[in-house]
Amino acid sequence: MTSLLLALKVVATTPEYGAIATAIGGDQVKVTTLAKPTEDPHFVDAKPSHIVALSKADVLIEGGADLEAGWLPPLLEGARNAKINAGGPGRVRASEGIQLLDVPQVLDRSLGDLHAAGNPHFMMDPGNAKIVADHVCDVFCKLDAGSCSAYEKNRDAFNATLAAKMGEWSKALAPFQGKPVVTYHPTWRYFAARFGLVSDVYLEPKPGIPPSPPHLAEVMQKMTEQKIGVVLVEPFQSRKTAEAVAQRTGATVVDVCQFPGGLPGTGDYLALLDADVKAIASALGK
Repeated sequence: MTSLLLALKVVATTPEYGAIATAIGGDQVKVTTLAKPTEDPHFVDAKPSHIVALSKADVLIEGGADLEAGWLPPLLEGARNAKINAGGPGRVRASEGIQLLDVPQVLDRSLGDLHAAGNPHFMMDPGNAKIVADHVCDVFCKLDAGSCSAYEKNRDAFNATLAAKMGEWSKALAPFQGKPVVTYHPTWRYFAARFGLVSDVYLEPKPGIPPSPPHLAEVMQKMTEQKIGVVLVEPFQSRKTAEAVAQRTGATVVDVCQFPGGLPGTGDYLALLDADVKAIASALGK
């Protein structure tokens, strides 16, 4: 086992990147994750301990699609660590090489909390996890060439298991092709695109804007017209609002999460997707 004094010090902005770093790095890395799995990733509470972790980091893994734009830059400024600054050898931008959805034609704050690069929740498509695993492995190998064979072995094992699970998940959701779901925020657009579902009705009137009674009335009308029977809600979102909508429409509220650790038994990325797929397939099958 590699001593933690010699291990690469890795900081991940959100838990899915931390989980993949752990899967690839194994005993050769020490991973710190800044955001909690039950925390809204748009609004992470910055802490002095985050600055300390970043100041000592060899690697920083961030989404790179502006999800962390409101809280990561001040932490990096405080950390003063050239290794993980933009363009630094230890900076991993997970979105590199990924085709982002919902890229806005015009940036207008009246349209809500839009991200210039596109929808940043791309890790809800497990097909993108392979791209991120490859990024992470490449950077680990460049910084720690002596352990590169171990990183590559772990990456290959992760990608192989991911490919097998993708087949299972696709099979589980295949009977529900074209089925619509309601979500609180456009978090599930990539998941829906991957598995043939439809995600275009949200409890938020605009991204980042709290639900209003007039908007919820419109949502319930759409649910009735389109026969939508599933409402997805994450730990940091208002379950009370989701339950009120579901009660009035006969829908089912499904507890899901975009981050490992946010639901019981979801300590890693693959376990998280397993839980999400099973919960959604079960609800759609009712």
